Amino acid sequence: MAAQSGKNMLLKLDQTGSGSFLTVAGLRTRALAFNASTVDTTDQESAGRWRELLAGGGVKRASVTGAGVFKDTTSDAQVRALFFAGTIRDWQLIIPDFGTVQGPFQIVALEFAADHAGEVTFDLALESAGEVTFAAI
Repeated sequence: MAAQSGKNMLLKLDQTGSGSFLTVAGLRTRALAFNASTVDTTDQESAGRWRELLAGGGVKRASVTGAGVFKDTTSDAQVRALFFAGTIRDWQLIIPDFGTVQGPFQIVALEFAADHAGEVTFDLALESAGEVTFAAI
């Protein structure tokens, strides 16, 4: 697989809950992390007292982080409204030559920063709030 341009990794929001996804911000950095907790089933009869895990057990979660500049005042206002209301909405993360991750996420962190001679930037963190799907390209 050849290297891909980071600018092609897109974060999109289902702005109305209707399944219509739009890019809401110009993200300069973004990341996706998948995690799963384990369920330890080790007991006195475990071979050599080695830990045993329950296959498929535990809780799965996805986290998305991003930093950048809002596309316009409308998208800025929409993301702020979702954060302050604690609204869960569907989001998509499109990873070039890999696929699309989609599902319900809640904004769990929203930070703003500005330099005297520069633009206002933001940092955003999303946590999955339901089943997340992956569609390979």
